[in-house]
Amino acid sequence: MTGLRVLAVDDELPALEDLAYLLRADPRIGEVALARDGAAALRALDRAIADGRPIDAVFLDIRMRGLDGVVLGRLLSQFANPPRVVFVTAYEEHAVDAFELKAEDYLLKPVRPERLAEAIRRVCVSAELPDGDGASRTDPGTIPVELGGVTRFVASTEVRYVEAQGDYARLHTATGSHLVRISLATLEERWASAGFIRVHRSHLVAVKHIDELHIDSGRCVVRIGETEIPVSRRHTRELRDLLVRRARRGRAE
Repeated sequence: MTGLRVLAVDDELPALEDLAYLLRADPRIGEVALARDGAAALRALDRAIADGRPIDAVFLDIRMRGLDGVVLGRLLSQFANPPRVVFVTAYEEHAVDAFELKAEDYLLKPVRPERLAEAIRRVCVSAELPDGDGASRTDPGTIPVELGGVTRFVASTEVRYVEAQGDYARLHTATGSHLVRISLATLEERWASAGFIRVHRSHLVAVKHIDELHIDSGRCVVRIGETEIPVSRRHTRELRDLLVRRARRGRAE
C-alpha cells in the first residue's frame, strides 16, 4: 500500500494546518491536499480524478463560509466513486447528519491523535485496505450516540437488538442501551448486510446473538441473553427458515 490520498478541508487556517500535521504523521497516509472552503475542495477533487489519482478520503469541517460541510458531504455522496468522509468539527449536533451521510467517523475539535488514528483505521477498513497491522477487515456500520455530552460511534457489531421508541430507536448492547434519533426502518435497511432482521414492528435483532427461538400456544419468541423478544406472525417463518439455514451451515463447517 502506498498510503491513503486525503483532502483536509477547513476555512480556519490554524485548524487546517494542525489537522494536516496530524494526518502527515500517520504512516497510513500517503498524500495530504488542503482546501480552505467547499468550492476549493470540489476543484481539488476534480483535479485528482482528472489526474487519475482520486482522493480516498476527505476530512471535512462542517461550519464553513459558503458551501458548508454537510452540503459538501451530500454532493460527495453523488460521485460515481465517492471518497470516504470524516467530519471534523467543534459542534456535536451534526452527528446524525454524519450518520445519514454514511460518514466513516465524526471527530470533535481539538482533534486528539488517538481519535484521528481510529478514524483513519475506519477509512482503511471501509476501503478494504490494510489498517496498519496488515489486516483487512469489514466494519458493517456505526451510529453516533451521546454519552455524557460526548459523541462516540457504536458499531453495529456491538448491538444485540434494537427497539423502536416513536421516532427514535434504542440500541441494546451487552453493557447497556443508547437512544438515538433514527427510525427502525432506516436501521433495518442499512444493517441488513450486518446480519440484522426485523422480527416485529418494534424490534430488529442481530441473528448471531439469538440464543433460542420457541413457539408456545402459537406465540413465537426469541431469547437474546435474558431478554425475550416477540416475533410477529408475518416474520416467524422467515426467521425460522433463516435460523435453520444458519444451523445447517454451522454443522457443515
